[in-house]
Amino acid sequence: MLFEFDADQRLLRDTVREVTARECPPALIRDVVDKEVEPGTLWQTYVDVGWTELADPALSVELGIVFEGLGRATDPTPFLATMSQFAPLAGETGNIEQPGAAVYSGVTAAADGSGWRLDGTARHVLDGDRAQRLAVVTEAGVFVVPAAAVTATRTSVFDPVLHIADVAFDAVRVTAADRVEVDPEQARQHALTGLSLTMVGACQRILDMVLDHVRTRRQFDAAIGSFQAVQHKAADMHIAIERARALGYFAALCLAADDPRRRLAASMAKAAAGECQSTVFRHGLQSFGAMGFTWENDLQFALKRAKAGELMLGGAAQHRALIAEEYRAAHV
Repeated sequence: MLFEFDADQRLLRDTVREVTARECPPALIRDVVDKEVEPGTLWQTYVDVGWTELADPALSVELGIVFEGLGRATDPTPFLATMSQFAPLAGETGNIEQPGAAVYSGVTAAADGSGWRLDGTARHVLDGDRAQRLAVVTEAGVFVVPAAAVTATRTSVFDPVLHIADVAFDAVRVTAADRVEVDPEQARQHALTGLSLTMVGACQRILDMVLDHVRTRRQFDAAIGSFQAVQHKAADMHIAIERARALGYFAALCLAADDPRRRLAASMAKAAAGECQSTVFRHGLQSFGAMGFTWENDLQFALKRAKAGELMLGGAAQHRALIAEEYRAAHV
């Protein structure tokens, strides 16, 4: 495994930063939240630059670079759900031009003639309300169904940019042609890795904003960044981010190489990202003081995206428990 980006990967990282700075500035995020602007044009930009062509597992590191960059920009599109959750479950490896979402639980499949009937309600589905297709995990297998066959209702969450929905299945008929031969557990590893690197990107955005703030904010006739207590907080944030980033890309490398450690690596990445957001959230708010709690401060969007990531697909404590269980099993 190579643990440094090659020239093409560094170019991709720089390109993601340039595209998001131009096409997904904080002003757009404000418009999405305050004016309910739809980010369809931004999604098309991602399609046009080729980021939706990175669904092949062999390109997991490259896709991870995009996830981190979009996490840093508080991406308002369904890219994360489509590329890290829907695509692996649906077995998609080519260009994905329409948004998709994944349903992991809450739906049952009953035999119905030559096919199956799907019933139930899946809760807290990322981008379930704006996906064109959904990959649904059931005991009978994974099925891909069109969004028109279900009823999706967006639910309010503390991250105003994030779309979370309840998706109801009422006698949705599927056939063998809709069934996908994939391993849901391995698909989940892709979802965990993508979410982890998205959280890393959001945490990096928080640190970047903190550093800009403490260099210019003055107290007692000195920049507050010169105070040792503030420097320690910045150092703690940096260390937490670098650790989570390293584990996130290790998980991506394992996926790209089909390494048997990929299950453990994905949980390690998610646990590290969860611990990272806890440190960065706390220190980021404290570094800004009361300003960090105001609606006018864009810090809130990165904070909420990082915290939302901790609440999806299992938190740090759950994944630490999985890691411990795997370790014990390997050493019995």
